[in-house]
Amino acid sequence: MAKRIVILTGAGVSAESGVPTFRGPDGLWEGHRVEDVATPQAFDRDPRLVQSFYDQRRAALAGVQPNPAHHALARLDSAWPHGKDHDLLLVTQNVDDLHERAGSRRMLHMHGDLKSAWCLACDSRTPWTGPLLDAPVCPVCNARGHLRPDIVWFGEMPYHMARIDRALARADLFVSIGTSGNVYPAAGFVDLARKAGADTLELNLDQSMASDRFAQSRLGPAGTLVPALVDDLLGTESSAR
Repeated sequence: MAKRIVILTGAGVSAESGVPTFRGPDGLWEGHRVEDVATPQAFDRDPRLVQSFYDQRRAALAGVQPNPAHHALARLDSAWPHGKDHDLLLVTQNVDDLHERAGSRRMLHMHGDLKSAWCLACDSRTPWTGPLLDAPVCPVCNARGHLRPDIVWFGEMPYHMARIDRALARADLFVSIGTSGNVYPAAGFVDLARKAGADTLELNLDQSMASDRFAQSRLGPAGTLVPALVDDLLGTESSAR
């Protein structure tokens, strides 16, 4: 029976709320080449384009809501025991705030957060809901024009990797939900979990590039599969007490 769980969520979870996936069938992200809006070089070359792109993504969050998968994971977070024998960590590759709005608390954004700004002058990170295109003042150091989206771009190191690695090394269940299985280091989490002896489960709309590395793969909408999994986990936990 699982007691220490690590859950990874990807674009497939937020897509059911209407959030565009990172890459469309044409390889573009909402009409832009990824290389033009998601690399440090793109920001150096055309900061106004990059700031405008993320300002629009940040503003669009007001028009989407958490879906049943988000709410189910928040329910698991609330009900799962705390203590030395139990643990739960939700790691998301998504940069939206839908997990938080649903109520998840034991979670990490490994690829950053649209509602956070990073000051390149003082290295502070600040909750942010407005635009960055107009070069606002950093609320920590008062420098103007040094704030950028607190997003992990290609070529940058994902956040919280040491904590994620520790959790995977202790996990007895790793669940991947709505991920493509081709973006590293997240795509390698299943291998780390298996090495630690954890059971592994993939929930996805379709087979991913990593499906054959999971002990079990369930196909279908996250909004259906995730609540069923949470019901099963909480039911098993309750019956064991």
